[in-house]
Amino acid sequence: MTALPQLGGVELLRARYVTQTFSRHFHEGYALGCIEAGAMGFRYLGQNVVAARGQVNLVVPGEAHDGHGAVSGGWAYRMFYLPPEAVAGAAGELLARTGLPDFRMGVIDDPALADRIRLTHHLLERPQTPLMEKETRLMGLLAQWIGRWAEERGGPRRTGREHRAVARAREVIREAYGTDLSLAALALAAGLSPWHLVRVFERATGVTPHAYLTQVRAERARQQLAGPDRIADIACECGFADQAHLTRLFKRQTGMTPGNFRKNLQN
Repeated sequence: MTALPQLGGVELLRARYVTQTFSRHFHEGYALGCIEAGAMGFRYLGQNVVAARGQVNLVVPGEAHDGHGAVSGGWAYRMFYLPPEAVAGAAGELLARTGLPDFRMGVIDDPALADRIRLTHHLLERPQTPLMEKETRLMGLLAQWIGRWAEERGGPRRTGREHRAVARAREVIREAYGTDLSLAALALAAGLSPWHLVRVFERATGVTPHAYLTQVRAERARQQLAGPDRIADIACECGFADQAHLTRLFKRQTGMTPGNFRKNLQN
């Protein structure tokens, strides 16, 4: 994983997986990539879809999905992780409206867009590429993607209309992720019974409260891995039982161990 703070927090990932299976999760921003080899299967928007070599795969903010190899050799891909504000700014220029653009499919068969994703990704991951060229290339990629495939309908994402109890539960989880938070305490804060909260939470977000808590913990650990703290200390601070617990769940979320993730950041 490569972070590009000079480009508004855009992140790059280039990876190959054979046996990796991603647990059901979602992203705060957009994920946009191209398959370079093999094929990846994932459940998205209520459907089982497959992205094969030469195709584009994407997910929108807050939409739960998983991931696994769809062929025996797994898959290789290049991914962009795009902050919502970066995409919203580009959409505002291109579509002459406010709000985040929507995309109603997880796989796009557009060879020209896939080629542009691959080329732009390659240029952005090279340290010697001038900053202005990186900015220009990224803007061109966003323009092609949004201009061809964004839904005309604007407005906020579905997650902005979620049940108030779910919004409160998400808020509590984000505040208390490092503690041994119980479902009973979470339900009390949300004003629902535990059974009812689990049902409406999963219906609104696509994941259970426990899965959401795990993802928040993994995300906080990911942020801290950029610093000097020991991985064992990060695991404890983020609410994991120990370093092994963090390693197991972090790999299910990101496809990498915390140690490999830190090494990639340092490189």
